[in-house]
Amino acid sequence: MASMASKAHPLFSAIPHFLTWRSLGFRTVCCGRMGFASQSQQQLDPSDTTVARSKVLESFKEEFEIGSRLITLETGKIARFANGAAVLGMEETKVLSTVTSAKGDAVSSDFLPLTVDYQEKQFAQGVIPSTFMRREGAPKERELLCGRIIDRPIRPLFPAGFYHEVQVMASVLSSDGKQDPGVMAANATSAALMLSDIPWGGPIGVIRIGRVDGQFVVNPTMDELNLSDLNLVYACTREKTLMIDVQAREITEKDLEAGLRLAHPEAVKFLEPQIRLAAKAGKLKKEYKLSMLSESTMEKVTKLAEAPIEAVFTDHSYGKFERGEALDNITKDVKKVFEEECDEEGLKVLPKAVDSVRKKVVRRRIIAEGLRVDGRRLDEVRPLYCESRYLPILHGSSIFSRGDTQVLCTVTLGAPGEAQRLDSLVGPPTKRFMLHYSFPPFSINEVGKRGGLNRREVGHGTLAEKALLAVLPSEDEFPYTVRVTSEVMASDGSTSMATVCGGSMALMDAGIPINAHVAGVSVGLVSETDPTTGAIIDYRILTDILGLEDHLGDMDFKIAGTRKGITAIQLDIKPAGIPLDIICESLEHARKGRLQILEHMEREINAPRIKDDENSPRLVILKYTNDALRRLIGPLGASKKKIEEETGARISVGDGTLTILAKNQAVMEKVQEKVDFTLGREIEIGGMYKGVVTSVKEYGAFVEFNGGQQGLLHISELSHDPVSRVSDVVSVGQRISLVCIGQDVRGNIKLSLKATMPRPKAEAQNGNSVPSLDPVSPVGEVSKTLHETPNSTSNTSPVDISVGSEVNSTSSVPSILIRSAEDCDEEEKKSADMNVKLKDTRKSNANSRSERKLKPLAQNGGPSNNEVEVKSPITARNLKLGVRVRAKVYQIRARGLVLDLGEGLRGMYKFEGDNRSNFEVGDELHVQCSSFSTKGIPVMSLVDNE
Repeated sequence: MASMASKAHPLFSAIPHFLTWRSLGFRTVCCGRMGFASQSQQQLDPSDTTVARSKVLESFKEEFEIGSRLITLETGKIARFANGAAVLGMEETKVLSTVTSAKGDAVSSDFLPLTVDYQEKQFAQGVIPSTFMRREGAPKERELLCGRIIDRPIRPLFPAGFYHEVQVMASVLSSDGKQDPGVMAANATSAALMLSDIPWGGPIGVIRIGRVDGQFVVNPTMDELNLSDLNLVYACTREKTLMIDVQAREITEKDLEAGLRLAHPEAVKFLEPQIRLAAKAGKLKKEYKLSMLSESTMEKVTKLAEAPIEAVFTDHSYGKFERGEALDNITKDVKKVFEEECDEEGLKVLPKAVDSVRKKVVRRRIIAEGLRVDGRRLDEVRPLYCESRYLPILHGSSIFSRGDTQVLCTVTLGAPGEAQRLDSLVGPPTKRFMLHYSFPPFSINEVGKRGGLNRREVGHGTLAEKALLAVLPSEDEFPYTVRVTSEVMASDGSTSMATVCGGSMALMDAGIPINAHVAGVSVGLVSETDPTTGAIIDYRILTDILGLEDHLGDMDFKIAGTRKGITAIQLDIKPAGIPLDIICESLEHARKGRLQILEHMEREINAPRIKDDENSPRLVILKYTNDALRRLIGPLGASKKKIEEETGARISVGDGTLTILAKNQAVMEKVQEKVDFTLGREIEIGGMYKGVVTSVKEYGAFVEFNGGQQGLLHISELSHDPVSRVSDVVSVGQRISLVCIGQDVRGNIKLSLKATMPRPKAEAQNGNSVPSLDPVSPVGEVSKTLHETPNSTSNTSPVDISVGSEVNSTSSVPSILIRSAEDCDEEEKKSADMNVKLKDTRKSNANSRSERKLKPLAQNGGPSNNEVEVKSPITARNLKLGVRVRAKVYQIRARGLVLDLGEGLRGMYKFEGDNRSNFEVGDELHVQCSSFSTKGIPVMSLVDNE
């Protein structure tokens, strides 16, 4: 059949192609059914000689070098329908930025609706998202912050009155993890705006500067940033500064100024390539309708409102809302006049016109008279109020007020495993210090809804987070996860800087050993410019600006730091750039204001608080083998989850480490009991412990202690006086304090009750008294106080870090490893079986005891030249290999003897040959230390006395 289908009929071969079934779109009869052929089948037809033409994409490219990095700027290959599109590459990292503008008239009449969306998709690093839907979800914090980095420098450069909707979309195409694509996206956006037909006063250059080992680094990699004490992002035009964002480790104002002076010429290097690319492939700028105020309207509003507005601003008795209400009344009066005159055009722009008059009045008074709205001097900080430990039950809390601005800050400590996981293309995978800033509507006396992540709240919180991160102790010194929350209670300017101050006090109130207090202040600028050139001819710098001064001024320069230096900066401006000289001059004004605030904060709390209350959190880090940790976790983590549910504590497991975080000491003790019952713990010989009697036998009692451990309290260890019955002294369920005195050859724990009691007077007079044993904590629970200082007299701390890893090597007290309760139960069964075998062995050898005895010890038999005989009381210290001692048979076992070496020290002798029947309890032997077992028990050998 196949051969028939492959042969063409001579008659069909003579038919023109355009009359064939295939040319009409039908399948052939041989295909099995009639119907139209698919498009792919038609394209694969070998008889079709039509060939698709190749499309040529005309692209333009610029290459240049900044800071030893080769940078490429390209357009024309992708995103050709956007108003402007550019791809910026640095090594293997590439970022695409596009800009589009809404068509038609402006949507709004008093602001620029600019939207900046920055996105990092996981395909850029060859990874499928780990979400359930395997898609990227809502914007992450980093994406919002990078969007703000792009928005802040480009917004001031749109022409006045341009209110058309503009959208910027920046996305990372590929990332090698070495370069931060956020700064690259800002430069790509500038290039896209230059290529577009949207009116814009660029280009701009954005650069990142780091400092490693005292040397500034231009365009540092992410690895270099980890070593840097400065992370400076700087944006500018050719002559003026547009945006500054800084995270530093207490850098001085002088060093920061040097970094700014270096950043400006490096950022300017981005401008020429953009200009050349726009000359090659740029579009002509469109003529957009600008929403400008007419001169007649401004004159009319000025005439009606200027004098009343100036009267309000002159009266310093007004508060924020009283002043706002008075200004609203003035606007209503002007509106009535416009309505009476039926000035529809003026009514549309009335709010903006009145706001322009307010701005004019306030700026004129500040520049000409040096008078501010609330009557303060230009360099004066508003009245301050500081209070720490406002909510004592919390880990840390504080209230900070500056003028009418007020924030409530709290601190919550968590386990290391509660650190935030970051799913970003670059940067660390987790974040253990978080600051969450919240701006509820009631803080400004408004009605509103609480939504999700807000760009403004994320930006303000991150700024305060960066400011406090510089003084936070290292993870090795302080392994907690820390969350600071800032709830704005009232807002009248600089709530982010108030958050820095309140957060610093809350951290100290929580007992976190931060290096120093951090304070923040916002500096403003009011300038007078030349109408023709736009150059600044006069200006005033304002310290600690109000919300109204922020709105009507030229810049909001937020600077936070300690007494030593700056830790964080954020600069936002409204005009099209500010000279760098004025920026550097503002640093000194901010330093003076910061010192005033730090004095008030230090009066309230000047050192991390040392807490000893029961509500303080507890953190313990214990070290176990990985096998033990697997037993604790259980199948699918069931055992670990059960402990967490029953206690409310958090447990995290690492490589050989177990971290427990409890709400208070009571919860910590409860968790440790459960962990100890499962895993066991190292116990000290001589350590005192509390236990519960679980069973009473004829020869003694079994006691459960130390969270589930089992030990034997022999009848001989009940009292210094003879005891006939164990039940006369202890009973089941009784709680008693005991001392661990050692272990037998099988590793079972031996406990003593009489060691906790004073010896009788007769024994004490004979010199046989034993020094009293002080209660000690179990080995491996060495408490470390984080606030320990040479002059400190307190041993308590809100943070107790217990390292359960090793026994102190300088201690002379031997330690023994105690198994878990489950292991002890199994060992008890084995012990019972062995005792049965031992009884049988003793019966079978009873007849031969009288026939075979060891010869008595020689009276003058001394050690050889290579041996040492210890005549003083034997101890664990002076017992060494080759030492000869006189010992007594303490117990007879199936495979050997337990020897009493004196002073409570036990040794063992293993039977050799058939001499196991030659011994009785109490026999005195001359033995020599030949080795030590794996548990440290001395192994003895008999000495030939002939």
